[in-house]
Amino acid sequence: MLNGLRGAMTRFFTPIAKGLLRLGVSPDAVTITGTLVVVVTALWAFPTGHLLLGTLVIAVFVLTDSLDGVMARQAGTSGRWGAFLDSTLDRFGDGAIFAGLVLWFTAGGDDRLSAVLALACLVLGSIVPYARARAEGLGMTASGGIAERADRLALVLVATAAVGVGAPDVVLTVVLGLLTVASAVTIVQRMSKVHRQAMASVAE
Repeated sequence: MLNGLRGAMTRFFTPIAKGLLRLGVSPDAVTITGTLVVVVTALWAFPTGHLLLGTLVIAVFVLTDSLDGVMARQAGTSGRWGAFLDSTLDRFGDGAIFAGLVLWFTAGGDDRLSAVLALACLVLGSIVPYARARAEGLGMTASGGIAERADRLALVLVATAAVGVGAPDVVLTVVLGLLTVASAVTIVQRMSKVHRQAMASVAE
């Protein structure tokens, strides 16, 4: 859903990318810095109850996630390494966000249901990209689904920010529950897509 905004984000980030390249900043440096900020913020701000502050900082760096790619294309250095680095470090950022929420739910009380749902989102959210990567490694495709990464992050960050400004905790619990289901459905969709391709290749 939110992946459709990629073209607009590329146009927005192009002048910023050119400026950073002129300053000698590399795309890899932007990727690594963004990941470090997200991980440190999520693991500090969320467990300590600074939900709104943490969400705002993380949102800025999540929105600039495509900046490194724009810089690489502008510099003519885009390739497999950059794609690998970006995808790998994304897992650290995503994991830290949900891990931070798990710590918040367990430290702020005994909300086991919400903690379990956040943990489920963390685990299932790592399987979604793995399914795609494994399929591509086997020469097939497994993209798409009802809950891609951008959608999952947008929903959990909006819900976290809402709780940070005073909404009841149940808002975040409900969103985590929906994301758990949506992530599971996305995995099934990707597995089904790969299964059809595999059966078609056998039939040939």
